Amino acid sequence: MPFTSEEFLAVFESYNLALWPMQIILNLLAVICLFLLISSLKGKSGIINLILIFLWLWMGFVYHILYFAKLNSIGFLFGAMFVLQALIFSYFAYFRPDTLRYRFKLNVSGFVGIIFILYSLLIYPVFANDLGHIYPQTPTFGLPCPTVIFTFGILLFSTTRVRWYIMFIPFLWSLIGFSAAFNLGMEEDYFLIFTGVIAMILQFLKPLPVKKTQPLKVPDNRELHFE
Repeated sequence: MPFTSEEFLAVFESYNLALWPMQIILNLLAVICLFLLISSLKGKSGIINLILIFLWLWMGFVYHILYFAKLNSIGFLFGAMFVLQALIFSYFAYFRPDTLRYRFKLNVSGFVGIIFILYSLLIYPVFANDLGHIYPQTPTFGLPCPTVIFTFGILLFSTTRVRWYIMFIPFLWSLIGFSAAFNLGMEEDYFLIFTGVIAMILQFLKPLPVKKTQPLKVPDNRELHFE
């Protein structure tokens, strides 16, 4: 790695101290997302997608470009990648809304999704603290690794299969994040690659969205009268 683990943790420290109490707001957004997921409110999928879009824009612009890029210029590339994912979510959420709809159902996919969500919000910070990554030198929710795990958890509640090109960037980050975690001793992020692989497999097992067909036009059989 072109930087040490101490330098990497220092980025988290700068981010967490400068942006407090934004971490509370980001966690509240995740809780709202989970509440909506469990609820039967009409239009909940649009709000859930809006939260996901905001989280990916936040990670792209705020963390990667404003903070991580100061440590390594590849942060600009990562930032662009996360912003692109936010745009992908935006397109499919609002121009092809049948693609990203959610329903709470505790089948295999839903059960795994709950585990991913709980890990990202509750288990991850406890695990990080036990490993000695104590606040503010720790990845809080709203930073890439826990938030990507959260995203996988939400997407597992999709009513139909989420296409691979919507999942590609989160899956790619699960590989990048695991590689960095392995080299920097961030053991709390080891779970990231597991979530990426399992989420892709479970999405593949879901049914594809049903394509809407145009209704057939019935010809008018009325007789024509000429004078």
